[in-house]
Amino acid sequence: MKKDGHIHTAFCPHGTKDAFSDYIEKAISLDFSEISFTEHAPLPVGFIDSTPTKDSSMAREDLPHYLQMVEEAKDYYKNKIKINIGLEVDYIEGFEKEITSFLNEWGPKLDDSILSVHFLKNNMAYDCVDYSPELFAAMIDQYGDVEAIYKRYFETIKKSVFADLGPFKPKRIGHITLVHKFQHKFPISKDYRSTIIQLLEDIKQQQLELDYNGAGLYKQFCQESYPPSWVALEANKRQIPLIYGSDAHQAKDIGQGYDMLLGNR
Repeated sequence: MKKDGHIHTAFCPHGTKDAFSDYIEKAISLDFSEISFTEHAPLPVGFIDSTPTKDSSMAREDLPHYLQMVEEAKDYYKNKIKINIGLEVDYIEGFEKEITSFLNEWGPKLDDSILSVHFLKNNMAYDCVDYSPELFAAMIDQYGDVEAIYKRYFETIKKSVFADLGPFKPKRIGHITLVHKFQHKFPISKDYRSTIIQLLEDIKQQQLELDYNGAGLYKQFCQESYPPSWVALEANKRQIPLIYGSDAHQAKDIGQGYDMLLGNR
């Protein structure tokens, strides 16, 4: 059975205006039997989006409409494909109480969600690790070197794995190697295999799933999945569920990388 567990929508400010039906019909045409809409959840109350365009998530006032739209699509296509109502929730260090409050309110309405790290805490400021090469270069100046960013990123992923976010904490950890997005422009000398292996042990201990994300294959400076294949193999050894996700922000990206990641299984 083919599932795409990571799909965005027109409610994403940095996506496209493709209709829900466009995404769903593309998934059906590719023989997917199940999909999850996982729009970027509103950022925690009190957190200020640090990206230049302030477009990292849907607006809080749009959330009820988003849930209603997915519910309607879920019912309309129920005889053709299983549709899950979900969110991609940002784990932001220092805002655990606000995230928990949000999940307690909206979690009962969700079928399937992802917990991801996009923002890193640096003293009293926050940086978006995947926004652009230019912003990543500025982060290198602030952190001292590329390795310091990687170290902070993986530390934050670990915090997300163990964070107590209440009973509706998402069960899937999103793109755990997103920090690799610009790796061919800003190469590193240190090998983080042991750090990633320990993260897998942590994910296994917490009985969580792993987002197996095809989007990085098509990013100019990444050219590998999030996580890469060797990590997926290590996850399999530990019987950690790998859930393919296209991370599509437009309908044509549904299924991107699926054949390379899972098509031969």
